[in-house]
Amino acid sequence: MAALVNPSILSADFANLERDLAVISGADYAHVDVMDNHFVPNLTLGLPVVRRIVEVSPVPIDVHLMIEDPDRWAPLYAEAGAASVTFHAEASQAPVRLARELRAQGVRAAVALRPATPVEPYLDLLDELDMILVMTVEPGFGGQAFIEGTLAKIRRARAAIDAVGASTWIQVDGGVSRETIATIAAAGANCFVAGSAVYGAPDPAAEITALRDLADEATARTDA
Repeated sequence: MAALVNPSILSADFANLERDLAVISGADYAHVDVMDNHFVPNLTLGLPVVRRIVEVSPVPIDVHLMIEDPDRWAPLYAEAGAASVTFHAEASQAPVRLARELRAQGVRAAVALRPATPVEPYLDLLDELDMILVMTVEPGFGGQAFIEGTLAKIRRARAAIDAVGASTWIQVDGGVSRETIATIAAAGANCFVAGSAVYGAPDPAAEITALRDLADEATARTDA
């Protein structure tokens, strides 16, 4: 499938979110990081703000919950209008039950894995998941350098998905830029979260197109 680029509004101007959502109208989703200062050492925004973002965003909202107790909170973000809700494997007590609950509400259900969390326990659950998010930096802050060691995890996930013909997406979050996206796409990812790379560019709209093109070209070469 064609590459999906989801700019992270963690790199946007929080005082001008509606404006900064408008500049990424050519993206596939807007990636919204919800952090609680417990699961990760940062505090961002919560349910009322996400509900309002959904109302004004020109693209669907991809919520990434970096919080404790996602089993309680994730369904509320689905109710708020998110198109995709990602919860962390390390925080959920019942990931399959939660994924099913999210899907029952009509949203895409995804599980996120920290860099050191193995992907193998989730490869037998691909039918339950619309997406696996491989964190390629430690979650909590934008602008970090890509962790090369996570590429092997992406390759293993892609091999398992292809082996059973699953439709599960592989999303990557952390250090995605023009310098890294081709390598990540070649490893098997198809959905890319880019924060500072997009919002730090002179022309965010053009940057989204450039990132998507680089990923598509790398995937085409790998498939050839």
